[in-house]
Amino acid sequence: MNTDERHRLIGALLRRREHVTVDELMTACGASGATIRRDLDVLALHGVLRRVHGGAMSLVMGGENPEYGQRELEDHAAKVRIAAGVAAMLQDRGHVWLDSGTTATEIARQLSKREMTIMPMSLRAVSLLCPDDAPAGRRPDVLMPGGSLVPGELSFRGPMTESNIRSLRFDAAVLTPCALNLKDGLLAHDLDDAAVKRAGLESAARVIVACAGSKWDASAVALVASLDAVDAVVTDRQLSPEEHAQLAQHSVEAVIV
Repeated sequence: MNTDERHRLIGALLRRREHVTVDELMTACGASGATIRRDLDVLALHGVLRRVHGGAMSLVMGGENPEYGQRELEDHAAKVRIAAGVAAMLQDRGHVWLDSGTTATEIARQLSKREMTIMPMSLRAVSLLCPDDAPAGRRPDVLMPGGSLVPGELSFRGPMTESNIRSLRFDAAVLTPCALNLKDGLLAHDLDDAAVKRAGLESAARVIVACAGSKWDASAVALVASLDAVDAVVTDRQLSPEEHAQLAQHSVEAVIV
């Protein structure tokens, strides 16, 4: 089991349990105590868990929203497939608004060698689109939205961000909602995030939603927009005939990856 696999397994265990010990993780991962302790130290730095004597405590068992580091470990293979699906739908030399979050980061990775103009909503995406050691060749032009940065998430928020988004017109907006359901539509965990997402979709000719199956019918409190504002949903969820029919009623294309 490599490092990424161990980190994802530890993150998954702490989604279901309040506490795990080093000994338990040694058995689950087939790794030495020294390796597990290094893993826990790294994951603690990324906000995935809290280090305690002899093991680690979950940060999400109390019902609070998981931090970026925790979410980055979850549904990774699905997010990679979703990112590839979204990238295939975007035209070269187009202007794209790109949401923040872990799925958006994977989409930025897919677009890092594409010839297009992108306004990303997080510094994590910016770092992938504008690497220090980028070789010569095709790469996107990046527009910075300005505004305030959310600690940990490194995403842009606030009136300046919203104003700069609305001052432009994009060929496509790629949204990564915190939750999606067929009754309400797209949801976010807080009003500031919802406002930025709404500015992005209202400034674009086409709206593509990138949404892992775990986000469907998840809990979130701030409404972004109904499905009437969406043109396509890219997801790993295997939709039922009834769900396909409901999306079709809103003229939403479903792309299953």
